[in-house]
Amino acid sequence: MAEGFESRYTVQVNREQTERMSEQGTPRYTPTIHDMPVGEKPRERLRDNGPGSLSNGELIAILLRDGTRGENVLALSSRILAELDGLQGLSRTNLEEICQFHGIGPAKASQVIAAIELGRRTASMVPDARPVISCADDIKNLVGAEMAALDQEQLRVFLLNNKHQVIGVDTVYQGTVNSASIRVSEILRPAIRRNCPAILVVHNHPSGDPTPSPEDILVTRRLNQSAEIMDIDLLDHIVVGHPDVVSMKSRHLGF
Repeated sequence: MAEGFESRYTVQVNREQTERMSEQGTPRYTPTIHDMPVGEKPRERLRDNGPGSLSNGELIAILLRDGTRGENVLALSSRILAELDGLQGLSRTNLEEICQFHGIGPAKASQVIAAIELGRRTASMVPDARPVISCADDIKNLVGAEMAALDQEQLRVFLLNNKHQVIGVDTVYQGTVNSASIRVSEILRPAIRRNCPAILVVHNHPSGDPTPSPEDILVTRRLNQSAEIMDIDLLDHIVVGHPDVVSMKSRHLGF
């Protein structure tokens, strides 16, 4: 009886301490990547489905291994990509700059820098090893997690060659992306300047709902008509939400 009373007393004390800590502003426990279902963990998905099934954020999460108190590693990875404007920005950073992020020390930063350098060296050995865009899921894997984490709307133009390989990405608009603020010529200019036969347009909805708005449809219709005149193939217009993306072409919205 004494042991049972002591056990119940200990549980009660621990519960009261937890409640007091919460009331005092101490962060509650944040689920870690280990709490995720096995089929959703990045390492297991990489093992079962290959690295191509993972987003940029998930691949970086594997390198970092763990997050911080109050922020799991997936959230940390997405925040890094969002603040550095994606992989392009990350590839231009150095060790000291990556260490400025809370939760990133020299060891983790070194792992990221080393991975980027290996990728750079591999790309130089195989010049045609560029990402290929064939469906909305390809965009989701490339920039889905990163763009979903942005707190502002952003419109990017993916420049594609005849094989639909990505040869460049231009951020054309940042802020409010609507029919009143967008000029079609600004979206087409990167493709015209680099003589690209095809483009794919991507923008995000910070609300998390990827449902295309009437303004999105209007912009896409105008853009598609202008691209045809310029003999540029508008492959698709993808709207990024969280956790899903929407292909406007597959829904015949503006196309």
